[in-house]
Amino acid sequence: MRYLFLLYCLIRLGAAADAQTGVIVNESNGQAVSFATLSSAQPPASALTDEAGRVDLSAFAESPAIVIRSIGYRTDTVSYATLRQNGFRVRLQPEGLLLDQIVVSASRWKEARQDVPVKITTISARDIALQNPQTAADLLGANGEVFIQKSQQGGGSPMIRGFSTNRLLYTVDGVRMNTAIFRGGNLHNVISLDPFAIASAEVLFGPGSVIYGSDAIGGVMSFQTLRPAFSETGATEFEGAVSGRYARANEERTGHARLSLAGERWAALTSVSRHRFGDLRMGGDGPDDYLRPNHVARIDGRDTVLANPDPRVQTPTGYTQLNLMQKLRYRLDDRWTFDYGFHYSATSDFDRYDRLTRFRNGLPRSAEWYYGPQEWMMNHLRVTDHGPTKAYDGLQVSIAQQRFGESRNDRDFGSTLLRRREERVQAWSLNLDLQKKIGPRGLLYYGAEAVRNEVHSRGSNRRIDTGRASPGPTRYPRADWSSYALYASYRRELSPTVRLQTGLRYNQFLLNADFSANQDFFPIPTAEANLNDGALTGSLGLVYRPGRAWSLSTNLATGFRAPNVDDIGKVYDSEPGAVVVPNTNLRAEYAYNAEVGLARRIGSFLTLDLTAFYTWLDNALVRRDFRLDGRDSIIYDGELSRVQALQNAAVARVYGLQAGLQASLPGGFGLQLHYTFQRGEEEQDDGITSPAQHAAPAIGVARLRYRANRLESQFSLFLSEDRSFDELPITERGKPEIYATDARGRPHSPGWYTLDWRLLYRPSESWSVSAGLENITDRRYRTYSSGVAAAGRNVLLALQVAW
Repeated sequence: MRYLFLLYCLIRLGAAADAQTGVIVNESNGQAVSFATLSSAQPPASALTDEAGRVDLSAFAESPAIVIRSIGYRTDTVSYATLRQNGFRVRLQPEGLLLDQIVVSASRWKEARQDVPVKITTISARDIALQNPQTAADLLGANGEVFIQKSQQGGGSPMIRGFSTNRLLYTVDGVRMNTAIFRGGNLHNVISLDPFAIASAEVLFGPGSVIYGSDAIGGVMSFQTLRPAFSETGATEFEGAVSGRYARANEERTGHARLSLAGERWAALTSVSRHRFGDLRMGGDGPDDYLRPNHVARIDGRDTVLANPDPRVQTPTGYTQLNLMQKLRYRLDDRWTFDYGFHYSATSDFDRYDRLTRFRNGLPRSAEWYYGPQEWMMNHLRVTDHGPTKAYDGLQVSIAQQRFGESRNDRDFGSTLLRRREERVQAWSLNLDLQKKIGPRGLLYYGAEAVRNEVHSRGSNRRIDTGRASPGPTRYPRADWSSYALYASYRRELSPTVRLQTGLRYNQFLLNADFSANQDFFPIPTAEANLNDGALTGSLGLVYRPGRAWSLSTNLATGFRAPNVDDIGKVYDSEPGAVVVPNTNLRAEYAYNAEVGLARRIGSFLTLDLTAFYTWLDNALVRRDFRLDGRDSIIYDGELSRVQALQNAAVARVYGLQAGLQASLPGGFGLQLHYTFQRGEEEQDDGITSPAQHAAPAIGVARLRYRANRLESQFSLFLSEDRSFDELPITERGKPEIYATDARGRPHSPGWYTLDWRLLYRPSESWSVSAGLENITDRRYRTYSSGVAAAGRNVLLALQVAW
């Protein structure tokens, strides 16, 4: 196969025409404007820019008026002579209050958001530059529409529309990041992504299973990383940037370097970031329950409780992280493009802070509880053909290999036994995505996907006083998990004002697990387990758009989550006195979602949007009491523990609304408001209902922004409602260590607000200064279900030099 590819490259090498090439870019950030249309009456000609914003201008020679249009930008008209004087480069001015924007998460192809009947939020490069987030989790949370939970500083688990963890899907450059060990507990894999290397991010709300398959129940988080651009002049071009950042609340010291080389047919981009975070300091005004009055240290071979000299410093929460990215692009001709990406991320050990704040008999329950290095590596090759052919007008083939590594290490207070559970996952994926115009009004997206995960798990117990190690139970069995799917999505313009979009996907998933390694530690009745099942999902949506000023959309969709290795084979302590054991009799859970959206633009200064949704989850996988070989309790890690397992034993429902407002004010000012409300219920094993664990409290954000020339500033108000004891999920009431206590001594989650200020100033094209003051009022708070308090008043400074 490799030699055939090389032969093809040799045959096609040099086939590109020596056409006069122009490039269309965004005036505000220099990013390429893809699929912009150019037209002229004299001479009669039209053209379309490619993904890099390039366009052949030879047909427009000597034209007095070339009209350039693109969704989300103001229409521009220039002459060919002017283009020549400007080096055939056009800068289009964004028009921020248009309802039309380009998105990719809905179909894996660039399309107008106006044609998509579901809510999608875009986090642009300009937003990322202004917010200057410390982690990718903070990047998601900064938009005010995604709730972020944290069990430790080295983490961030999004909650979207009442769902979290393995009921949400992550993609990086279109590649599925979820693995067979993504758990139902809080997930923190998103911090593996480097905010400095993210070009943009999109959040697709609601089920996305037709395009993305399993796990896409509550939403899809799609991250697009930086992509090298080809040379505009044909000469080799060289660009680079160096950044440094400091934050006071956690003594962050981060350095970043980026280098890009571009030729006419090839391009390369290298990105390196090194992050160092110290212990996180909380605010001064808030519940005393969150303070850290003491911590554990080992002195002279004994675990000792020491007083914390500053109870606002959450010891230990610091960690370090390294991120590397290498991108290569090759353009064979006007049709074929080859993209290769290498990603690597590794953290240091980092402590799970919420487990270190639990007490038993007046003493800390754990002397140590930390995650080993969280590692992620991805090799990704994408081949793109812009067609057209009889079978497709566009084709993308994506091949990816990923490697994940993580471990859990814990030791009880006063014990010398350190337990270690280490996991490794090898993940392969192959995606074929195509699009084809069907007549003058129809567009078909279709494709196939194959995914395979190999899970390796090891367990050991080591005496820290003698160094002697012995085998221990593993967290997971040795397992293979595979998924194979076909999908099709069809969009049709029923009339000039009505668009229909519908889709269907069939997924077959298989799992083979070997429990023999753990039969020496637990009474597991079977050595092997096999699963072979399928899932069928679909969607149907309508968009009514009588004009550019407003639109009405409605969508019905189903989503599913196939049982994975974490569901079927995990052994772990879910809470003190309880142990979760394997259950091989599981089926896929299904979600049924309905939503209605309204967007309205008033004049050229105000945009309103409102979306209401309702989701029903059936056959839900939930943790329930269980019997293992007839026993309801077993000894686990030296403690008699109640046996539990995941089971298809419940239903759940979530409903809510999302509202937004954008206003363009005089003098360069702008106003943004976002509000998200959600409520949910899930069935318990005794038949009663409980508030849904991942239906986060209502959140809102108001932003006042100012833009003028090279200066951009923003003042923000974030707020979250409270959750009383009666409103807490039953499972959360058993975690008093992470909550404040009410007047009756019961756990509850107080509401909170913060005031933030951001500044971005570019004195020249070559360097920029960023500053921020977060949590100005120094509030002491924890986001709902979090085990670590948020940062107190925080000063943030950053400098970037580019060339």
